[in-house]
Amino acid sequence: MVLVFFTYFALVSIVAGVMTVALKHPVHCGLALLALLLHVSGLFILLNAEFLWAVQVIVYAGAILVLYLFVLMLMNLKTDDRYLHSSYRYFLVPAALGSVYVLSLLLRSPFAGARGDAPTVAVLQDGDTYAVGIKMFSEYLLQFEIVGVFLLGAVIGAIVLAKTPKPIVDKRGR
Repeated sequence: MVLVFFTYFALVSIVAGVMTVALKHPVHCGLALLALLLHVSGLFILLNAEFLWAVQVIVYAGAILVLYLFVLMLMNLKTDDRYLHSSYRYFLVPAALGSVYVLSLLLRSPFAGARGDAPTVAVLQDGDTYAVGIKMFSEYLLQFEIVGVFLLGAVIGAIVLAKTPKPIVDKRGR
């Protein structure tokens, strides 16, 4: 039964990912992204990673997608279709070659089936949220802080770009 659910979540995730980048209308792309994020969260449930499922649904499918749609509505995009999505045939061969390359990398990966170094007894006793927190704030603290600084820079950049410039007033009052 797990194989059936895994196949469903994997195939729908692939289709939703392709639709996210292939659809013309930005809101439709956002809805395809929502389907992708929710089906990836289903894969986390199959892996018994309830904490990652909750983070995926709350943070990504909730907050990030709402922010994405808010920015789309704020920008009021009106694009001309003849410039966008007109040369999809030119991307077909590179996309196929890239897919074959990524598949070959996945099949030759040395991390296939690798397990974490946290003991199973500790995870079962304290919970997976505790194990993720201990691992993240001990071994990966520097990387966690660097991501925080990058996100802060992105927020400041978004504020600067969204700020409307004040009109220049001539000293003579015009």
